[in-house]
Amino acid sequence: MITVASFRTLRHAVPAAFMVLLLTCGGVGAAEVPLVDGTHWTRSSDEVKKAYLIGLANLVQVEATYYADNPALNESGFSPRVARGMKGQTLASVLEALDKWYADHPEQLQRPVVETIWFEMVVPALRQSK
Repeated sequence: MITVASFRTLRHAVPAAFMVLLLTCGGVGAAEVPLVDGTHWTRSSDEVKKAYLIGLANLVQVEATYYADNPALNESGFSPRVARGMKGQTLASVLEALDKWYADHPEQLQRPVVETIWFEMVVPALRQSK
């Protein structure tokens, strides 16, 4: 099992590994890794949607843990704010909310899913918690 202490000890190894990855995968262009938008979302199966959301959740957890010792980032950083704004949400509730939002806004299918999560779920929840 990976603990918070394990993540903190990897603090120096992660940037080094990331640099190695960048250098060895330099041939991968942005055009090959699309930003997932509403068109992708609405055409995907529930399993693919869940995998996308789990990936985002894992990214948020890893980043929040990585920067846990930095109070400034812990308060204002992207991942801690996402974690606070999504508190109480489940995989099913987020999937359902995104499905509903894109169904209600078919003219905005080009909008990235992560942007929709941020502006339609995270920001309103953070405003309510103040």
